[in-house]
Amino acid sequence: MLTERNRGRDDRPMKILAVCIGAAEKLPGKSYRTGINKHAVGGAVMIDAEGIIGDAVCNGQHHGGRDQAVYVEGSLTLDWWSNELGRKLEPGTFGENIVIEGLDNREVAVGDRFITDDLVLEVTSARIPCATFAAKMGDPKFVKRYTQAGRPGIYCRVINNGTATAGTPVTYIPYAGAKVTMPELMVTFGRRLSPEDRARYLSAPIHYKLRALLNDNP
Repeated sequence: MLTERNRGRDDRPMKILAVCIGAAEKLPGKSYRTGINKHAVGGAVMIDAEGIIGDAVCNGQHHGGRDQAVYVEGSLTLDWWSNELGRKLEPGTFGENIVIEGLDNREVAVGDRFITDDLVLEVTSARIPCATFAAKMGDPKFVKRYTQAGRPGIYCRVINNGTATAGTPVTYIPYAGAKVTMPELMVTFGRRLSPEDRARYLSAPIHYKLRALLNDNP
């Protein structure tokens, strides 16, 4: 049964805790530019089908685009990481665009929606860690550590353009169909699925690249 949620797992009202954007920069030891260095901004930012206006996306093959337009992190997940790493993670540390108060990444599934007054985001896929992310965190083993933690970030497509502002209430609407969670997507990335799981994945509004991959490899 489809239900709306206005409160997170710890019963805090869901809201946008921070909106983050970045510029094209080089990380230490890297020759290419990346937009992973993101920082919280004040005021409203415009979001369209390609993401946040003014936010740098340097590698269009693996980042950005219509089904990875906005990268979301839950505040409860970032709190967990802060405790795990022994330091407070400021908004944008993981390269996220939006931090949602009261959200636990482990509970999010493909097709779930985050809605503000005018903005509608729909979950499409999980964040898969890469070497750039490890370099950003200053830990060459961070890809493995992030994967083992099972709390991947959340990519969304934009269903309705709008603005995002810190402090704006968020309504969370879980997907009504079969669940494909963020941890499951990360665990199965690059692996062959059973016929049952493949059918379940294809029944959800997954990222178009993953859909094409599943269709090409029955």
